[in-house]
Amino acid sequence: MTFSILAFDEETGICGGAAATGSLCVGGWVLRGDSRSGMSASQGTSPSTLWGEDVLEHMRNGKSARAAVDAVVGPDGGRAHRQLAALDLAGTTAVFTGCDSIAEAGQRQGPKVVVSGNMLKTPAVLDAMLDGYLSATGAFATRLLRALEAGHAAGSDSRGLLSAALLVVGRDMAPLSLRIDWSETPVPALWQLYHKSQASPYADWLQAVPTRNDPHRSEM
Repeated sequence: MTFSILAFDEETGICGGAAATGSLCVGGWVLRGDSRSGMSASQGTSPSTLWGEDVLEHMRNGKSARAAVDAVVGPDGGRAHRQLAALDLAGTTAVFTGCDSIAEAGQRQGPKVVVSGNMLKTPAVLDAMLDGYLSATGAFATRLLRALEAGHAAGSDSRGLLSAALLVVGRDMAPLSLRIDWSETPVPALWQLYHKSQASPYADWLQAVPTRNDPHRSEM
């Protein structure tokens, strides 16, 4: 039903994720992020937003991505229908794919990056996403978007796409949370929204709002 990517950018120390699905509102369902803990992507045929939130809490309290995923997944009797990926602030990743996830379902991991998906047209979607991210150049957010493009081009969600989202967090930046909740062309629409977010006046305003490292920053 969904494919997603989580990654840590060593150059800037920020982390982010992107996701797309053949249903509505993928950003609200799948992606979670906190500059104090890392990123999560919780998805599946019966996705749990609680998984995404709880794994962040575990990582904020010192657990690695692997330990946090295990702590969340283990007690849940419905885990066979769910999928969870996590990325901690050390850039380590972990992922769980329930045994009843709708095929094609699976995951791929690379250096400081993890991709996962279910109800995919082909497993090549996962390989294309990972390769698309690792081979992309430019700003971190654009590399995440390139991964979505590559996954869609390689087969996508078997139903096509209706929504897409991007989330980037860091201690020295305002969160970048962009969502296309319904569109017949959500990935191009997300690109368009991203470009608008990087242009004036919105981008100028972002330089004046509080951040984790500068919580009292103001344009006044």
